[in-house]
Amino acid sequence: MEQKAEEELVLFFPPVQATLSSLKMLDVGKWPIFSLCSEAELQLVRQACVFGSASNELLYTTVNDEIFVLGTNCCGCLGLGDVQSTIEPRRLDSLTGKKIACLSYGSGPHIVLATTEGEVFTWGHNAYSQLGNGTTNAGLVPYHISTNLSNKQVIEVACGSYHSLVLTSDGEVFAWGYNNSGQVGSGSTANQPIPRRVTGCLQNKVVVNIACGQMCSMAVVNTGEVFVWGYNGNGQLGLGSSGNQPTPCRVAALQGIRVQRVACGYAHTLVLTDEGQVYAWGANSYGQLGTGNKSNQSYPTPVVVEKDRIIEIAACHSAHTSAAKTQGGHVYMWGQCRGQSVTLPHLTHFSSTDDVFACFATPAVTWRLLSVEPDDHLTVAESLKREFDNPNTADLKFLVDGKYIYVHKVLLKIRCEHFRSSLEDNEDDIVEMSEFSYPVYRAFLEYLYTDSISLSPEEAVGLLDLATFYRENRLKKLCQQTIKQGICEENAIALLSAAVKYEAQDLEEFCFRFCINHLTVVTQTSGFAEMDHDLLKNFISKASRVGAFKN
Repeated sequence: MEQKAEEELVLFFPPVQATLSSLKMLDVGKWPIFSLCSEAELQLVRQACVFGSASNELLYTTVNDEIFVLGTNCCGCLGLGDVQSTIEPRRLDSLTGKKIACLSYGSGPHIVLATTEGEVFTWGHNAYSQLGNGTTNAGLVPYHISTNLSNKQVIEVACGSYHSLVLTSDGEVFAWGYNNSGQVGSGSTANQPIPRRVTGCLQNKVVVNIACGQMCSMAVVNTGEVFVWGYNGNGQLGLGSSGNQPTPCRVAALQGIRVQRVACGYAHTLVLTDEGQVYAWGANSYGQLGTGNKSNQSYPTPVVVEKDRIIEIAACHSAHTSAAKTQGGHVYMWGQCRGQSVTLPHLTHFSSTDDVFACFATPAVTWRLLSVEPDDHLTVAESLKREFDNPNTADLKFLVDGKYIYVHKVLLKIRCEHFRSSLEDNEDDIVEMSEFSYPVYRAFLEYLYTDSISLSPEEAVGLLDLATFYRENRLKKLCQQTIKQGICEENAIALLSAAVKYEAQDLEEFCFRFCINHLTVVTQTSGFAEMDHDLLKNFISKASRVGAFKN
């Protein structure tokens, strides 16, 4: 393959770095491939990575430390031992019991995975030895890399289009695979079939973070310096030139700036400093540098995101997109957004950078390994729900139909204007209630804790009466919605009467329309025969106006 052809190929299949993210809730619905999983399967997901040139492959782990895969299975990238696609999750038995610490993938695609014990496994596309097993044969099952890594604990992995990097716990970087532009850092352009330590300027440095562009590599050391090597045709190495670099070279333009993390995109680079500032350089055809224009930059250029400190940067291989999250929780994106160019950081409505790539990038892959951490922390709303009718913490109880309902005075005062006044000077710990039934009053008090109601449509009429009496307009709307769900020909007139009585206009109109649509049967019910005279008169008049009695 000629150099030009190789560069054009990786232009469309650049790399992605998939580092671990920690999320309270994993809203996987934003990635279409998850629609192939059942609700029961999704409940068990603890980690997930969507990858492939069309986001057609998925790997996820469960609460039982089992690994499942599904999708197109291009080049055997699902690791199942074959190249058969699957629309149903299949367990990756060879890795059962292994806990994933980090994962990354390239363009073939090939997979590089590190376990929590520091072991490295690779599989998938291998035409350029990017699996590090000494061959160029496709890896249909996970291969445990031991050569030069047997006594090392790997803590981070990164894939370029067709090359791989790993970072060990003692700060060393090992690389292998495609090396046409020096991206393996060996000083030559010969492909590297097995892991080889990257030395040169990194020889005595302690590396703390790594990343790969399509054909370049990056490392951040513990002093905050950034070292780069590999392809530089778009200035993505930040060295002020466009010449390739076969061995690690320090980004001199960042002198005096302490970098914490680096992220590589399609052909551009982002770094995050210890002061929460972002710098970018490289390709900028879609505004992915966030500079307000589309001119490439070969030197680090600051990205201005309001005044808030940035705590996270993100770039994804499949699109010219960048994202960042601020300390205040705001998520910004710039670059390619569903084909459009956004040249300055744009504030999104998302709460995570992951959503940027799920919703704006094409294909909808994950830019890092997503993770759901088991969490027994309750939100304020969840805590309040749990405390409803709890006699152990309540300071007030209502006696209704001979049954107690346990509540908290302060919450009732906060949530309801009626209680704000009626409980103001009330020092009693028991309040008797006879105006409403037990199910109705319990549902009302529970609503104050949960903001929802759980009553049958028939009982909801009584709650509608209460909501009208207490002037709880939102509750009144919820009651009407519930009542609508229970309407039938037998009770339509009764519900219409209730709607008129409690001035529930939306429900009244709904019931009236239902009666008109089922007029013949409704007029033969006992409810119609017993209808209040004034209501009957108004019903007939209104029905006539809409032409209900025309032949």
